[in-house]
Amino acid sequence: MSKTISGIRGMNDVLPADSPRWLHFEAVVRDWLAAYGYQQLRTPIVEATALFVRGVGEHTDIVEKEMYAFEDSLNGEQLVLRPEGTAGCVRACIEHGLLYNQTQRLWYTGPMFRHERPQKGRYRQFHQVGVEAFGFAGPEVDAELIVMLADLWQRLGLTGLSLELNSLGDAAERAAHRAELIAYLEQHVDILDEDGKRRLHTNPLRVLDTKNPAMQAMAEHAPKLSDFLGAESHTHFERVKALLDDASIAYKLNNRLVRGLDYYNRTVFEWTTTELGAQATVAAGGRYDGLVEQLGGKPCPGVGFGIGIERLLLLTEAQSVSIPANAPDVYLINDGEAAGRAAFKTANALRAAGLKVVLHAGGGSFKSQFKKADASGARFAVVIGESEAEVGTANLKRLTGDGAGEQITLPQAELAARITATA
Repeated sequence: MSKTISGIRGMNDVLPADSPRWLHFEAVVRDWLAAYGYQQLRTPIVEATALFVRGVGEHTDIVEKEMYAFEDSLNGEQLVLRPEGTAGCVRACIEHGLLYNQTQRLWYTGPMFRHERPQKGRYRQFHQVGVEAFGFAGPEVDAELIVMLADLWQRLGLTGLSLELNSLGDAAERAAHRAELIAYLEQHVDILDEDGKRRLHTNPLRVLDTKNPAMQAMAEHAPKLSDFLGAESHTHFERVKALLDDASIAYKLNNRLVRGLDYYNRTVFEWTTTELGAQATVAAGGRYDGLVEQLGGKPCPGVGFGIGIERLLLLTEAQSVSIPANAPDVYLINDGEAAGRAAFKTANALRAAGLKVVLHAGGGSFKSQFKKADASGARFAVVIGESEAEVGTANLKRLTGDGAGEQITLPQAELAARITATA
C-alpha cells in the first residue's frame, strides 16, 4: 500500500472549523472597501518572472531567494507563482488601459507564494488583501489608506496595533543617501553578518532593517535618509503626518523602516502587533510613484498596502475576537420514506424563504438525529415523521435561546413564517 500523501509544508488547508473566521473577515473587508470607493480586480496567480525582476527588484530577497519560478514546458516562458500583488495589479492596469487619463482605487485578494522556512504566521502559500490607488500624487491618499486600516481594526474589534511611519524620499535623494550609507557600512564591514555583506552594495537600505542584535548599534548610527530629503519630499511627509494628527491616528517615526521591495518612494508604513512573536507586521505599504513607468506604462503615481490575512486572523484569535455564528436556522429531522419526501420539499420551501437549512440524510433514530441537530447549533429543529407527513404537519422545536425546549405542531406551509417571526 502506498504511503499517504500529505500537503506541502507551509501550504495549509483551511478546515471547516476555521472557515467561519475567514468568511467573516472577507465579508467585513468587502463592506469596508466599498465604503471608501474601491473596486475589485482579479489577476492570475501565475505571472512572467520578468514582471517581478523589473518591478520588485533584482536584488531583493523575494527575487533572489523566495520566488517559485519555473519554465513553461510548452513554450519555454519563464514563469513564477506571484510572490506579491502590486506588480501584477500594475501590469493589469497598463495592459487594459485603466490608467489612461483617469484615477483608480482598486483592491484584490488571493494567495501569494514565497519559498520560506514555514513558521507561525509565515507560510509558503499565504493570503493577502491588497489595496492600490493610482493617479493621486498628493499626500491625502497616503493618509487615507492609513486611516482606512485604523477603521478596519475597529470594524474587526482589534486593539493594540501600532503604526510606524517613514519617508524614503525620491530617487535622487535615495541615491545620495545610498552613496553615503555604503561608505559608512564599508567602515563597519567587520560587524556585518552574511546578509549584511551580501546586501552592502546591492541593497544597503535593507542592512538597516536587520534584526541581528550585534548590528543594532551600528545601524542606529548610520546616515539617516530623513537628512537627505528635499523640500518636496519633506513637505509631502509633513502633510501626511498632519492629516494623521487631524484623524487622531497615533504613529511612531522609524528612520530604519525601509520595506523589502525596491519600488517604494516617499511614504512607507507598517501596522504591527506585539502579540504574534516575530511575525509582528500585519499590514504594510507605501507610495511607489515610479513603478507604472518602470513596468512600461506612462508615468502615474501609485500608493497602496497589503494585509496578511493569516496573521490578522491569528491576531483575532489571540485577542479572542468573537465572530458571528455560522449555524443553520433549521435542522430538519425526518424518518420514513413519506416523511423523507415531505422533509425534502419542506427544506426547499424554507430555503426559498431565506432560511439556512440542514436536511438530515442517512437515516438514524430520532434520538441520534436530535444529537446532530444540537451539535449543528441550529436555532430550531423541524421534525417530520410518517404521521406528520400523512396530514401535512411538522413539529417545530426551539433548540437555543429563550424558550429552548418548547415545541409546537403546525402545518408545514406555516413553518417559514413562524420561524422568521421568532428570529
